[in-house]
Amino acid sequence: MHTEPNTDPHTATHRTDVAIVGAGPVGLFTVFECGMLGMRTHVVDTLDRIGGQCVALYPEKPIFDIPGCPRVGAAELIDRLADQAAPFDPVYHLDQRVEALHRTEEARWQVRTSAGTTIDARAVVIAAGVGAFGPNRPPLAGIEAYEAQGPGLGVNYLVSRVEDFRGRRVVIAGGGDSALDWAILLADVAERLYVVHRRDKFRGAPDSVSKLRALAAEGRIEIVTPYQLADLDGDPETGLAGVTVRTLDGDARRLEADVLLPFFGLSMSLGPIADWGLNLEKNHIRVDQATSATNVEGIFAVGDIATYPHKLKLILTGFAESAAAAHAIHPLVFPGELLHFEYSTTKGLPGAGKAA
Repeated sequence: MHTEPNTDPHTATHRTDVAIVGAGPVGLFTVFECGMLGMRTHVVDTLDRIGGQCVALYPEKPIFDIPGCPRVGAAELIDRLADQAAPFDPVYHLDQRVEALHRTEEARWQVRTSAGTTIDARAVVIAAGVGAFGPNRPPLAGIEAYEAQGPGLGVNYLVSRVEDFRGRRVVIAGGGDSALDWAILLADVAERLYVVHRRDKFRGAPDSVSKLRALAAEGRIEIVTPYQLADLDGDPETGLAGVTVRTLDGDARRLEADVLLPFFGLSMSLGPIADWGLNLEKNHIRVDQATSATNVEGIFAVGDIATYPHKLKLILTGFAESAAAAHAIHPLVFPGELLHFEYSTTKGLPGAGKAA
């Protein structure tokens, strides 16, 4: 993997075919799709490693809906996508954010990052997931003191290693997919596990809800509804001791706990992207479904940040959008050159030869 070092950046200027904003799974697959069409890429990401949310929020979380992979860990998926992109020699500019974008006289785009790096490209693909993200913090007094106790203790907003929670008393708050997925996974390691939600109906996938209720019937999980988080008790120096929850009627209950995992979604910010003149819709970028093109010529958006009617927010949807974007960008990079569509089995990869 070619990572451009973040040193003496103020004179660093790079010229390429496509600049990709975001090194999550869809951004990495965009490298592959562009490479298959002979286009060079540079990738910018705010994290200090590739992988986006998959490595930052849930590296051990299993993913079940990647075609051909009945089960794959999030971090493992990133490793596979990086290997798939590697033959096309992408350049990664990590630990820096895109700060500015402007059109040149050559009808190209110049991307300027927070590290002072300039990437001059014919097209830009925004694969920034949900943009800059952070957890939505529950409004609990003194919660900040418990956030610094480390994995498996106090208040955590993500699960990097399942083993950190072995033998712990865990309270999970939330009713969406993240809350249900982690409850199901942590049921195998936690000493005691509670799932707190403000109503009896959960928003997660029906199969996950069924698994959760089955675990509750077996006594491995306790579903605490309809309750909401009310208070924390313990000592920030020695650790969390309990979580108090209340109903809307004021009935209170204390749950003994070593760790609270609140899953109330992510607070999202597009940052400077919001000022690029794109057609925005509730912190998402409106695109043409057929091409992934935005309303600004030469700028495309793929993955969770892109929206159009009836879109399914799935990684595999983003993969398809990456392919559509690459094919739409090709005539911009190679004007007048006819693109003969070939399947990968026929075309092969650089240095690998074609299929027999």
